[in-house]
Amino acid sequence: MLVQRVGDGLEFRSEHEILRIEPWGADSIRVRAGWDRILDGLPGALDERPVELTSEAHFEIGETGARLTNGAIAAVVMKDIGDGGDVLLVRFEDAATGRELLGEQRGHFWWPGARVFYSLGGGRAKIEQHFRAYDDERIYGLGQHPHGRLDQKGLTLDLLQRNSDVCIPFLVSSRGYGFLWNNPAVGHVELAENRTRWVADASRQIDYWITAGDPAQIMRHYADATGHAPVLPEWASGFWQSKLRYRTQDELLAVAREYKRRGLPLSVIVIDFFHWIQVGNWKFDPADWPDPKAMVDELRELGVRVMVSVWPLVSPFSENWDEMAERGLLVGVQQGLPYTSTFPDRGMPKPFGVAHYDATNPEARAFLWSKIKQNYFDLGIKVWWLDACEPELRPVHPSVLRFHAGDGDEILNIYPQMHARGFYDGMHEAGEDDVISLCRSAWAGSQKYGAAVWSGDIPATFDALRRQVRAGLNIAMSGIPWWTTDIGGFHGGDPTSPEYRELVVRWFQYGVFCPLFRLHGDRAPREAFGADMTGGANEVWAFGEEAYEIIRDVLILRERIRPYLMDQMRKAHEEGLPPMRPLFVDYPEDAQSWLTDDEFMLGPDVLVAPITEAGVRARDVYLPPGAWVDAWTGVRHSGGLTVHADAPLEHIPVFVREGSDVPIAF
Repeated sequence: MLVQRVGDGLEFRSEHEILRIEPWGADSIRVRAGWDRILDGLPGALDERPVELTSEAHFEIGETGARLTNGAIAAVVMKDIGDGGDVLLVRFEDAATGRELLGEQRGHFWWPGARVFYSLGGGRAKIEQHFRAYDDERIYGLGQHPHGRLDQKGLTLDLLQRNSDVCIPFLVSSRGYGFLWNNPAVGHVELAENRTRWVADASRQIDYWITAGDPAQIMRHYADATGHAPVLPEWASGFWQSKLRYRTQDELLAVAREYKRRGLPLSVIVIDFFHWIQVGNWKFDPADWPDPKAMVDELRELGVRVMVSVWPLVSPFSENWDEMAERGLLVGVQQGLPYTSTFPDRGMPKPFGVAHYDATNPEARAFLWSKIKQNYFDLGIKVWWLDACEPELRPVHPSVLRFHAGDGDEILNIYPQMHARGFYDGMHEAGEDDVISLCRSAWAGSQKYGAAVWSGDIPATFDALRRQVRAGLNIAMSGIPWWTTDIGGFHGGDPTSPEYRELVVRWFQYGVFCPLFRLHGDRAPREAFGADMTGGANEVWAFGEEAYEIIRDVLILRERIRPYLMDQMRKAHEEGLPPMRPLFVDYPEDAQSWLTDDEFMLGPDVLVAPITEAGVRARDVYLPPGAWVDAWTGVRHSGGLTVHADAPLEHIPVFVREGSDVPIAF
């Protein structure tokens, strides 16, 4: 084993393998490994090394290994002598105590080692990285998934963007470390009982980052390494109104006017898909939207902003197709026709082939923004809904795709991050600092480009609501502080049904405490997917008088807590601490807080216990250490205990930390 200093890191060579470890921010270390060389400039989330180090990193180099210590974490590299050959293994320790945080392990006692490269030719390989498993470990983060679990130990997760499955390969462990797989390749991660294994189907090298600390420190270090979210614009913390599709300018204005007539707060109203003539034109159809500037101006007078849906698809009938194809601004293919999806566009009898613009190409991002600026921004629209930005492929064959940044199977997962970046850069170039894009997908670092995420096209069921609680907490622990759901679910829901009306009420009572507060969905009567669809009524008065009275109170509650929420959003910007988070973030020394998966904290002072089953009018609520006050009754409870809390249809259990001043009740 050969060891040499490279900058302020160490580089090891064992036959053809090169392993490099470097301090990378406070209490953090980056590890890269490859055959014969380490490549710089590959797509990833670690663009620039954080300046801050807790102390100057120091090294100890011996005959059989070496140790790099950076603040609270140490990496020990040793040669492991085995029957099949010698390999290098890395072990990460708590620098103060020597306790193992995470250790690599061989794939097999004979062969392979902890890092495995199966050559695909051309410098590409299928890559595996093996680590030890720990019986006491719990794992959180890893993006957003609909599996309904908070602790993901024992699961296998695909590393692939899909509708409602958001791939962010960053986890927080109960053992006191955070881990980023800094690789946008398609693959999977196995969080098994006998090992943890990260797999990239095609890549150039291994690249991961690890940090040490309690959960709040880990989130701060992660934000330092991958980028801090901006401060959420003040207006964005209010209520957002949406339905499947408002067909015309007059219909949209009528809804906004009705909100104001009723004295209901409204911050954002949404123009969804099929407002165009052809997908990829990125402009309004003047037949339905004859004077969008006048519409935007009237809404501004009402205190309402317009959000418009922008899809990354380009129809061959679009006015932009020829130029984009000629300039190489569309996603390419290794074989077959240049269509990466199908879409039932306006004026077409059936779905047909369309392409995606190449968000990894700076020229393509600039071209798209030029159209967005001309056709939306210059009319006064400055809020973006980046739908279907996984990108949504049909069929899903990443290996046949060619992007500016590399082959599809190597870089596909970074697409939504680059897509959000184009709007962030364009807005800033236009002099706008308040940037927010609502995205259906994200990757590591998306937060720094003003990306908010919603949980995709989910069912309108209590089971889906229950799963949202865990999904929202996990994406918060993945570095995304701006998150929301379709209140009421997306797929279905009959506004005239008593059962559905109960679900909508409970979803509103959960949604009011989410970082973003947004109503959306395709309500009954539903229609086939296509340009004529509009969906049933989905305004807050559409669910009957009893539900309306309760929802109206919820809207007013949101207004009362907005100053508190904005305080938490500023902390999210400064410290990387998500406003909505699991109990263990604030109470890392409390064992029960690590096990509680159906409650959450909104900032340090508000504990929320959603109702996620039909007909339930009370539930048990665990209160972490300290003293807590029932927000509705004012009754004080000692923490560290479970209480049985009432949950009438009018409200869900909410507790405030004693001594705090958050105005929940009237």
